[in-house]
Amino acid sequence: MFNELLWLVCVLLNFSIVLLFYKQFGKTGLFVWLGISTVIANIQVVKTVELFGLTATLGNIMYGSAFFVTDIINEKYGKEEAKKAVWLGFATLITMTFIMQATLLFQPHEIDFAHESLQTIFGLLPRIAIGSLAAYLISQHLDVSIYQYLKTRFPKQLWIRNNGSTFLSQLLDTAVFTTIAFWGVYPFDVWIQIFITTYLIKSLVAALDTPFAYIAKRMKVSNSLNGERK
Repeated sequence: MFNELLWLVCVLLNFSIVLLFYKQFGKTGLFVWLGISTVIANIQVVKTVELFGLTATLGNIMYGSAFFVTDIINEKYGKEEAKKAVWLGFATLITMTFIMQATLLFQPHEIDFAHESLQTIFGLLPRIAIGSLAAYLISQHLDVSIYQYLKTRFPKQLWIRNNGSTFLSQLLDTAVFTTIAFWGVYPFDVWIQIFITTYLIKSLVAALDTPFAYIAKRMKVSNSLNGERK
C-alpha cells in the first residue's frame, strides 16, 4: 500500500509542478518541463517496483506529464507549437543518450566510486534505446494530431480530447516500445503482460491529469520570462 500511496502523491505533485512552471514562466516553462520529464523518465525507468499487484517500472508519471504538457501547448498555442515541443523533447532525450554514452567511455580513476552506478543507469542496450526513442517520437506526434482532430470535433469537451488523444497515443507508444525492446526476448505471455501492465499504468496517469488540464486552460500565465501576462 505504501508504494501505491507514494505513487498517487507523486502523480499529483508532478502535475502540480507542471502548473507552477506554466504559471510562472508561461509557454517557456512548458518547453523546459518537456526536456526535464523526458530525461528523468528515462532514468527512473531503470527501477522496477510493484504497483497495484503488478510489476512495473518507474518513469510512467514523468513520461505521462510530457503528454500532458504537449496537450496544454496544443490547446493554448496550437498544433505547430506542440510539434516544436515534441522535437525539443526528442532532441533532449537523444542528446542525453549520446553524452552519457561518451561519459561511460572514460576510464575511471582508481579512487572513482560512481562509474559502476552510472553504467547501471545509463549503460543502454541498443534495442531498449531505439525502442524508447522511436516510441516517444511516433506517439507524441500522434498525440498532437489526434488532440487537434478531437478539438475540432469536440470544442467544448476538453476531457474528451485530453484523454482520447493520450489513451490512443500511449497505446501506440507502449506497443512500439515493448515490441522493439522485448519482442523475442521474452516468451509471448511475458511480453503481453509487460505490454498490458505498462499501458494500464500510463492510462491511469493520463486520467488523473484531467482536472489539471482544466486548471491550465483557465490559468492566467506569464507570456514570457519578462513577466507579461496572458
